[in-house]
Amino acid sequence: MAIAAFIWIALLGTFSGLLIGCIGIGGVILVPALVFLAGLPIQAAIPAAMFAYILSGLVATVVFARNESIHWGMAIWLCLAATPAAFAGAWAVSVFDPRLLAALLGLLTFLSGLNALRTQKLADIFNTEVPGKVLVVIGAVTGFLSSVTGTGGPMVLVPILMSMSVPVLTAVGLSQAIQLPVAIAATFGNVLYGKLDMTLAGVLAASLTIGSWFGANLAHSVPRAVLRGIVSTVLVVIGVFILANVCWRLLK
Repeated sequence: MAIAAFIWIALLGTFSGLLIGCIGIGGVILVPALVFLAGLPIQAAIPAAMFAYILSGLVATVVFARNESIHWGMAIWLCLAATPAAFAGAWAVSVFDPRLLAALLGLLTFLSGLNALRTQKLADIFNTEVPGKVLVVIGAVTGFLSSVTGTGGPMVLVPILMSMSVPVLTAVGLSQAIQLPVAIAATFGNVLYGKLDMTLAGVLAASLTIGSWFGANLAHSVPRAVLRGIVSTVLVVIGVFILANVCWRLLK
């Protein structure tokens, strides 16, 4: 890997990790950036990103746990369902058309941005009890979609929980907890069914972890409304760009 590419990918990983740790939405930026800015194949970008989420997810989870921002009762149900679903998603990556993966990624990016742009008045403490059966379904959906798109968990889970009136800090904390088992299961599946570039994965793991640590600490000290507004706008723009690019490739 050239030095310039090494630095560029590390910067993308750090920025993505910062957003993941702070507001739970950042992994959705990483894979599109690797594919459309760094020029990597999507089948190489997704496995490397999922591997990188293992260490970054562990670090962010520790920070949120120390601040007592993780609802462990909900986390257990989510993680139990997400783990096998993430493994299934890794298999899907190995057989799906790259253009279909890109289209799905673009749609998820766009919808995530629109959802986060919505003004929502959330309580400062957890006041919404979500049934275990519902959490199992949410966990399975999150695990599969996160694995198949390389977004790691938070991007899918945070909007879902926020739409159910779960406070934003609780939602982000749960997204950090689910990130670790999803990444481990997806990486195991990627090793079995696909290819894992360990050089790329190592660069991303180091940079994502640094960004996630700073982001997780920032989440507990800085108002998230401004950051969410900026990131949400960026997500919408990126989603439109990816979908337009996919349409252009289909019409070629």
